[in-house]
Amino acid sequence: MSDTALRTTPLTAWHRDHGARMVPFAGFEMPVQYEGVLAEHAACRDRVGLFDITHMGEIEVRGPGAGAWLDGLVANRVAKSTPGKIVYTPMCREDGGVLDDMLIYRLDEETWLVVCNASNHDKITAWLEDRLPPTGVAMEDQSDTTALIAVQGPDSRELLERLSELAGRADQVAALDFYTCFTLDGPHGRWVVSRTGYTGEHGYELYLPADAALPVWEELVAAGEDLGVAPIGLAARDTLRFEVCYCLYGHELAEDVSPLEAGIGWAVKLKKEAFTGREALVAQKRDGVPRRLVGLEIEGRAIARQDAPVLAGDREVGRVTSGTFGPTLKRPLALALVAADTPDGDLAVDVRGKRVPCRQVAIPFLPARTKGDPRAARTLSE
Repeated sequence: MSDTALRTTPLTAWHRDHGARMVPFAGFEMPVQYEGVLAEHAACRDRVGLFDITHMGEIEVRGPGAGAWLDGLVANRVAKSTPGKIVYTPMCREDGGVLDDMLIYRLDEETWLVVCNASNHDKITAWLEDRLPPTGVAMEDQSDTTALIAVQGPDSRELLERLSELAGRADQVAALDFYTCFTLDGPHGRWVVSRTGYTGEHGYELYLPADAALPVWEELVAAGEDLGVAPIGLAARDTLRFEVCYCLYGHELAEDVSPLEAGIGWAVKLKKEAFTGREALVAQKRDGVPRRLVGLEIEGRAIARQDAPVLAGDREVGRVTSGTFGPTLKRPLALALVAADTPDGDLAVDVRGKRVPCRQVAIPFLPARTKGDPRAARTLSE
């Protein structure tokens, strides 16, 4: 895709004006970094950071049959969630491969918001449209009219409560548990305020009409000056999620990877009566999950990037899914999808033709500081 064809967000001009290095990402022109990855990573871990994640997809589903319909399409349980609750779930193919991992918000009795990854937006929209029942359910793709701002870090709650639109709602903000939300009528239309994030830190995400994004962003920047607030690009967003071992679609998750292999079996409810991919996943659990996601600590300073072979002796046992230098932990680490029978002993990774020793370590590398985060679990579910 050429640069001229890239989509923008309501904050693109702000990013450019404030020194961001812009790159193509999932069809958008997005900021990859401002001050630098290490500084931005530390700002979020130690203080508070702002993320423009408007490239994500938002699809509203409503109607008396909406909950049951969604429940039959995803691996986790959503139909029984109450208004204000959010569910993380994979959506699978019939063979158990992951189409996408997503958040599903129940906004009220008959209104749901499906939030999918930017790279999978078109695929998921088409998947839902192809399966839409003739009555009882309606869907509307709201991605083009919705902006999404993440406020993440130890000081995120204090900053959010300084936002004028939320000044009278401090109690509601304080009452939010992880994976809960509330709605309000804000400038230009509905806002959704949620206790969610992709950093492993205490944080929030604001879904708001696109026209409101720039004034809200600028207000957050000004209100957080004494807190050391910083805009954060895609590069630090990736190192933040990597340290706490949150899966990234296209890395740990893909259409040829099952959620059981990727370590998110806790989000797969095999005792549900039916959902797309259930039979394949039941069989995989019964017969033995063939691969598993593991953490690797790399010897020396080498960085094992995605697709680097993982070796046990002369045998290739798997591939790296994500690898980088962990800024908080200050050492090179990797996630890898390896054969279930991979030994726990000494391993190696092939880094540009050089065999580099590594060893398996527990994941997550860095425990998430968000109380109640279900993604910290690494067990299969029923």
